[in-house]
Amino acid sequence: MTNQISIALGAVILAGIGFDMIWHDGVNLLFLARKFAELVEWIAFWR
Repeated sequence: MTNQISIALGAVILAGIGFDMIWHDGVNLLFLARKFAELVEWIAFWR
């Protein structure tokens, strides 16, 4: 991955987080965090 691609990807991710925090009060970000926590717990089970 080149520097330009990583900077663009980071900017898109930060813009998405900013959009969610401003217009949706972080609801989608909280949903994704909870699902990620469930995924980590599920993966730890198989370890």
